Amino acid sequence: MERMETVERKIKQPPLIFDETQAILGQLEDLTGFRFLAYWTSNRGGVCQNDVLALYEIFRRLESGDTVGLFVKSQGGDVEATLRMVNLIRGYYRHLVAFVPLECASAATMIALGADEIRMGPLAYLTAIDSSLTHQLSPIDERENRRVSVSQDELSRIVKLWNTNAQSHHDNPFTDVFKYIHPLVVGAIDRSSSLSIKICQEILSYHISDAAEAERISTHLNSNYPSHGYPITIREAERVGLKVAPLDRNINDLLLELNALYSEMAQQAITDFDEYNYHDNEVLNIHEASGIQIYFQNDKDWNYIREERRWQNLNDESSWRKVERINGDTVRSRLHIR
Repeated sequence: MERMETVERKIKQPPLIFDETQAILGQLEDLTGFRFLAYWTSNRGGVCQNDVLALYEIFRRLESGDTVGLFVKSQGGDVEATLRMVNLIRGYYRHLVAFVPLECASAATMIALGADEIRMGPLAYLTAIDSSLTHQLSPIDERENRRVSVSQDELSRIVKLWNTNAQSHHDNPFTDVFKYIHPLVVGAIDRSSSLSIKICQEILSYHISDAAEAERISTHLNSNYPSHGYPITIREAERVGLKVAPLDRNINDLLLELNALYSEMAQQAITDFDEYNYHDNEVLNIHEASGIQIYFQNDKDWNYIREERRWQNLNDESSWRKVERINGDTVRSRLHIR
């Protein structure tokens, strides 16, 4: 393999920060008066099913209680995992308060919907939850030779434009749409959209007893915005019908400081060997509470196959890793989740 012919280089390691983040969590608990959790993903990470197991590992060492605060910052991910995460949190605590200082997008918005109250800072925003997916039969980006995601909103707009402007051609837009987007992809996206609405309704039901109101909010977030990333600020969130409040300035500053430390942990730790080989050692997802931090770290080689115009990973040692404070000592270990 070309990787073996390259010159040996020292593999870059991401900075692993624990004492400083623990100190900030302690200050947040002092200010709020209740237990505080942090859930953070980098722009290359995302909400996933394994987050549920990582979060459960944290709850194993915490006592259940009345109220818990959750700092959430993420660009989204697996919508089904959000229901499991909310269900897990609310199984341990009767009340949940979401703290949103920055982006809380897509699937992360769905996590925030599980809170009795969402406190938002001046930089904070939620987003629409309309579905998009990358299917095995999705169109291929010819330049990068990879499948691209297709969203329900994009398909709906194609059909709307067709009905407005192209009826003289023929009356079935899907005859032409199917030339570019496989029928199974269209069906999968429609099912995914229904799934998003259903999950939102279920998440909202933890604190909204009016089923019609939960359905209204879910449908609005899924279909009433012109883009998936439309920023729903605190004013808009209040108009939608969510219980929101401004984030206390001192708490917001602490959360931004915590975000900076997590961003430092998640900086790209890429070691280039040559133009076709590199090593990725990047932290993607982080969970933290008092006395414990759990994070997922990429740890693998990448090799570019020129003939196929794609990357393959090799020597994959990526894993979830745990840091605990035990009897005053900091203990690091691997958390085996597959």
